[in-house]
Amino acid sequence: MEATPNIAPRPRRPRPAIVTLTEAAADQVKTIMARADKPYAGLRVGVKQGGCAGQEYVLSYSEDIGALDEVITDKDVTVLIDPKAVLYLVGTVIDYETTKLASKFVFRNPNETDACGCGESVTIKPAAAE
Repeated sequence: MEATPNIAPRPRRPRPAIVTLTEAAADQVKTIMARADKPYAGLRVGVKQGGCAGQEYVLSYSEDIGALDEVITDKDVTVLIDPKAVLYLVGTVIDYETTKLASKFVFRNPNETDACGCGESVTIKPAAAE
């Protein structure tokens, strides 16, 4: 039996960031996590069906990291991306805005194609392979 030659793996091209956080969003997540009733592995971000435009962003605490979760650390915040949401979130910037009437997380997603009038739901197409 012949020995197989050592073949160096090809270098992988850099993967696009799935999500990034602004400083305001990172600071707000750190504040929320510091006030949590128990330690959490990170902030889980996903997309679910719902709302008048068809989809809604979902944020929640996560006690553990799932085997298929995409784990992102940005500005000392651990973000866990539901594997079903990855293609819908590629390139998204999560911000936190405070106005006179509301304070909320805002998603700037290049994959959004539409949004409802109230701003609570969106239509998102999966990111295309380049």
